[in-house]
Amino acid sequence: MVYLGSMTNRLSSVFPFLLVLVDLQYEGAECGINGDVERHLEMGKKLLAAGQLADALSQFHAAVDGDPDNYIAYYRRATVYLAMGKSKAAIPDLSKVVELKTDFTAARLQRGHLLLKQGKLDEAEDDFKKVLKSHPSENEEKEAQSQLLKADEMQRLRSQAHSAFDRADYQAAIAFLDTILEVCVWDAELRELRAECFIKEGEPGKAISDLKSASKLKNDNTEAFYKISTIYYQLGDHELSLSEVRECLKLDQDHKRCFTHYKQVKKLNKLIESAEELIREGRYEDAASKYESVMKTEPNTPIYTIRSKERICHCFSKDEKPVEAIKACSEVLQLEPANVNALKDRAEAYLIEEMYDEAIQDYETAQEHNENDQQIREGLEKAQRLLKQSQKRDYYKILGVKRNAKKQEIIKAYRKLALQWHPDNFQNEEEKKKAEKKFIDIAAAKEVLSDPEMRKKFDEGEDPLDAESQQGGGGNSFHRSWNSWQGFNPFSSGGPFRFKFHFN
Repeated sequence: MVYLGSMTNRLSSVFPFLLVLVDLQYEGAECGINGDVERHLEMGKKLLAAGQLADALSQFHAAVDGDPDNYIAYYRRATVYLAMGKSKAAIPDLSKVVELKTDFTAARLQRGHLLLKQGKLDEAEDDFKKVLKSHPSENEEKEAQSQLLKADEMQRLRSQAHSAFDRADYQAAIAFLDTILEVCVWDAELRELRAECFIKEGEPGKAISDLKSASKLKNDNTEAFYKISTIYYQLGDHELSLSEVRECLKLDQDHKRCFTHYKQVKKLNKLIESAEELIREGRYEDAASKYESVMKTEPNTPIYTIRSKERICHCFSKDEKPVEAIKACSEVLQLEPANVNALKDRAEAYLIEEMYDEAIQDYETAQEHNENDQQIREGLEKAQRLLKQSQKRDYYKILGVKRNAKKQEIIKAYRKLALQWHPDNFQNEEEKKKAEKKFIDIAAAKEVLSDPEMRKKFDEGEDPLDAESQQGGGGNSFHRSWNSWQGFNPFSSGGPFRFKFHFN
């Protein structure tokens, strides 16, 4: 026997009893080896020792083709397959080895170990028992006994797992299966059983990992792909659902359940992608309509209704439709109180409606769930500034317009109020003084809100006409008397004012 240095050590860490490769120290006639086959075996052994697995495999393929009855060639090829993680391919070669040389205990022990990993417990036990009857070495005997005890324990646990499943004790079944699958890691049926237990327990997300493993361990496992797709769909991940159901149809394009599911997922996926594209284009009303269609397309899976309402809430908020936004966002938050996106969008809508306390509350709640979100932090600071500002002079309220009012609306409101509160309309001294103060406020509001830069400052919580709110105490302080506003034209769109109105 020849040890192959680091490569053998790496293999033996995964397969404890694969310690050696049999060297060709015997007469060629015993195995019917010819010169070419021997050269392939020697070259393959060197390449394997060097870790060049693909090249080594090619050499052993050639050796098997050159001498189909050479058990050494099969054994070495099996070794390469195992090093490459291709255990399924290794088992037929190991079976061929024990067929050609029944007393080759290393190959039988290795096959038993692989069968145990696959959950083929009866076959694994048979290999371990035959090893013990074939005059093994001390190490082989110890390993075979250990593996036989392990296989027997797995038999017992598997029986208990099935019994627990049959009586609907899924938690107990999961506990048994957890232990078994630490040993029988390649058993597709047991993984599917544990996945079913997770589904029964209302934890479908935990089933995905087992089902993905089962889809790889069992050939043409359309059922696993179908289940994975439906789980992703139920969890609201329509894109992954579509990807998995396509894998099912690749294996069987006529699979009825996969095809029916595929049509539904594809339709829903197309609607959602279209809606998101509309949002990116700023076409919020059209996007909201698309999400209404999503809810009609899939009324039976709650997650799509919730996510659609969340996005509709976002559309209304971005489209500056605060009443509709608050209603849609509140519906989402009744179902998901910690939904950060809905909290942010409703807070934005509250700001438009000048409901600053409510906006602050939403931002603070959102911040509790996502303290590192810069958008939340900036929104909260803005809401706090606007609340403070609202307790002083609010130019929007002075003109009686919404915060999202267009410039044309602002000018129209200003003209109406300026005409109404012009001091020349009042003869009583007290009323005239009150009108003068009111008129100054109206003029100031028009000056700020009709200027884009000044309005932007005001919208961010800073009064551009208030020296105290200007950074560093500077700024354009608004200390104008009534006299400075005389001679104005309330129907012009800007200054300077050209003439004075006189009222009879």
